[in-house]
Amino acid sequence: MDVIRLLPDSVANQIAAGEVIQRPASCLKELVENALDAGATHIQIIVRDAGRTLLQVIDNGVGMSETDARLAFERHATSKIKEAADLFRLHTMGFRGEALASICAVAHVEVMTRRKEDEVGTLLEIAGSEVLRQEPIACPVGTNIKVKNLFYNVPVRRKFLKTDQTEMRNLIQDFYRIVLVWPKVQFTLVHNDEILLELPAGSEKQRIGQLFSRSVKQDYTAAFVDLKVETEAVSIHGFVGKPESASKQPQQYLFVNGRYMRHPYFHKAILTAYQGTLTADANPSYFVYFEVDPGTIDVNIHPTKTEIKFQDEQMIFQILLAAVRESLGKFNVSPSLDFDVEGRPEIPTRDRSSQPSFAMPVISNETHYNPFHSRQNEAPREWQKLYDGLHKPEAELFAKEQVSVPTGTPTAVGNRYIVLPDGDGLMIIHRVRARACVLYDIYMRQISAEQGVREQLLFPDIWDLDADQIPLVQSLQEDLRYLGFELEQLSPLSFSVNAVPPQLNGQNALQVLQNIVADVMATGSSLRTEWQKSIALTLAYSAAGGQQPLTDSEQKELIDQLFRLPSFTRTPDGKIVLLRISEEEIARKF
Repeated sequence: MDVIRLLPDSVANQIAAGEVIQRPASCLKELVENALDAGATHIQIIVRDAGRTLLQVIDNGVGMSETDARLAFERHATSKIKEAADLFRLHTMGFRGEALASICAVAHVEVMTRRKEDEVGTLLEIAGSEVLRQEPIACPVGTNIKVKNLFYNVPVRRKFLKTDQTEMRNLIQDFYRIVLVWPKVQFTLVHNDEILLELPAGSEKQRIGQLFSRSVKQDYTAAFVDLKVETEAVSIHGFVGKPESASKQPQQYLFVNGRYMRHPYFHKAILTAYQGTLTADANPSYFVYFEVDPGTIDVNIHPTKTEIKFQDEQMIFQILLAAVRESLGKFNVSPSLDFDVEGRPEIPTRDRSSQPSFAMPVISNETHYNPFHSRQNEAPREWQKLYDGLHKPEAELFAKEQVSVPTGTPTAVGNRYIVLPDGDGLMIIHRVRARACVLYDIYMRQISAEQGVREQLLFPDIWDLDADQIPLVQSLQEDLRYLGFELEQLSPLSFSVNAVPPQLNGQNALQVLQNIVADVMATGSSLRTEWQKSIALTLAYSAAGGQQPLTDSEQKELIDQLFRLPSFTRTPDGKIVLLRISEEEIARKF
């Protein structure tokens, strides 16, 4: 009996949808890219329930004929390419012909479209790859496509979608990746009948400012320097952030030929250019646009089309590295002198005569040199000490980490340390970190008990955010309430801060909240428990750092609170809280 059979198109499309349409955000990406390929200059996006209920994209592009509208939803049907050779000269966002077929396989789809030369348009309704209706309709030029009830016939996929806030955050992230590279197109984003973003056409710099200036309450682009270089291999332009604007959660975007891409190798080139100018916990923001010959890149690696292979990656790495260094140096942001130019490969440019030629260094080596020669005949000395203690019981091994509660009188050293006698030596306590440990424990217990103390503000603060931060803040709102923050959403992009934790002691609540959002985003986790730890720790450091000099009784109380904690030698993020210096160590200093 034969067992191999051809799958029905509807089943094949559902299988393809699992890879092409992973969530509402990927569905939106495909629809908007189709609108851009159609030459639209204004694209309106309407979302309901983070895309679960409705994703609608309205464009003023060229539209489709009656036949094209029907054929567009067949698998591997596309207007973008005609033969395999076209894959090496792509100038469009889409080309696989899988997206629309995959979408209509897992959703209810309604399309209204009309070309300029047609008197009437076409209405098409499809559900689960089955055409329900096709008829003429009066509609404007362009295409209006609605995707309703995504994954209605794939309950497992629908069940594993995240919360509305998480899905909306992913959707806005993909939206940003598109609008940043298409600044000359006007975009409108509506969520649950409220206008979230309205972006007029403009320049790349203006578009960056439109998206990210609200949260910083100033011109976001003022913190950037221009980047521009043209060579035979690649044309690069964009903006790189000044080192002083680096943060824990930077905005980092790479684009090639009008397409967003992930490229760790080029990311490394940019970070290398900043070497020596950044602190360990900060990273620069950048928006870098590449233009290359389509025949020198391969975008046909994954259906998401964000993983892209370059023919000359190493050469482009060096060009990008040199360009970023030059831009930072030109604006006196980092030293323009480069002391290791001898090892730099020659940079190909359109006009080679205008560029210096760097000679490769000559490397010689001594073949007879043996760095171990002088020690070859020496017997290893005191090697037994490496294994000291391994035979001892575990309790004895860790006995040194057991710190007894000091009983002496504490003394403040400046505004950072507390010193007190401890047996045969001294104990030095980092005051801010000790206070942070105590507050962190309090905040985690408040979150666990789902109740906290708050201090009402006489005049509430208004907290303006960027669109990509709103879904995250909505997700954090409940945990922030347990810590003492009372937030009320006033508009799609702003909250009213009506109450704050009493421990803030007059610190800027908006800055503390902004730090909390940045630190939660920097965790890269979607687990609420990890978010809670990050919120509690950021708030603890903020409240601890704002303390005034402590009285003797306050110092004693802080020490008592610290030593009552289950763990008090290090902060939750691993920083040292206290040090013990023995009398012998002190004597050696003298």
